Amino acid sequence: MTSLPPLDAHAHIAVDIAGSDMDALNAFVFAMTRSLEEASAGLRRSDQNAIWGIGCHPGLVTSLKHFDSGRFEQLLRETALVGELGLDASTRVDMELQKEVLSAALAVLSRHPRIVSLHSYGATDLLLEVLAAKPLRGVILHWWLGDEAATREAVKSGFYFSFNASSVRKKELLDQIPITRMLAETDHPYGDRWSAMPRMPGRVDQVEAGLGRHFGLDAMAVRRRLWRNFATLVSEIGCKPLLPQKVRSVLDSLDENAA
Repeated sequence: MTSLPPLDAHAHIAVDIAGSDMDALNAFVFAMTRSLEEASAGLRRSDQNAIWGIGCHPGLVTSLKHFDSGRFEQLLRETALVGELGLDASTRVDMELQKEVLSAALAVLSRHPRIVSLHSYGATDLLLEVLAAKPLRGVILHWWLGDEAATREAVKSGFYFSFNASSVRKKELLDQIPITRMLAETDHPYGDRWSAMPRMPGRVDQVEAGLGRHFGLDAMAVRRRLWRNFATLVSEIGCKPLLPQKVRSVLDSLDENAA
């Protein structure tokens, strides 16, 4: 258990990154994509320390206009992860188009559950409305900034939350969310601008330290907790066979130590 690698639940990585550079991260990363084309390229890789997600970023109108439910469903056969999807009220992209694409993706996910990392900048209440209309398992609310009422509703709905170096400083948010629903993220290269150098995917030590201070735990206890949360999420979805073998081995070691 002392050799558990960092777990980064949301980061952006170039799909043409060298395999040696990926290995050098020494972390397990949820690698988000922003379009089906980018996802297709990521899924052709064979990284053992990353899950490549299928994304369609709400702030990118070209990605939204090229979204195809059939292709999305086909790509789902190859991965345990979808991300990032969601809604973003800060962009000029038409909100109706954003909602249309998200609803279409959620309809497919209702038939083929996966871990789903959702973006909600400026649209936390609206995202919860969409999710209420299409209930879903496996939801991770990435960089969540909802108010007290929205956060209470999200917790009640069984969602998970991924914290980065910015959001982990929000004590009022940490007070509302059980540690059993938390994951750490960098959101590299966007959400780790407050992190120490060098900034790279997998560098979640600042988040782990923040959670440790809040809950009175040492860094390794926090890391074990986050991995157990991930293991629970995987079990809820039943997506373990789609994970890289290296990651399945880590999850197996958690089971052995819990026995």
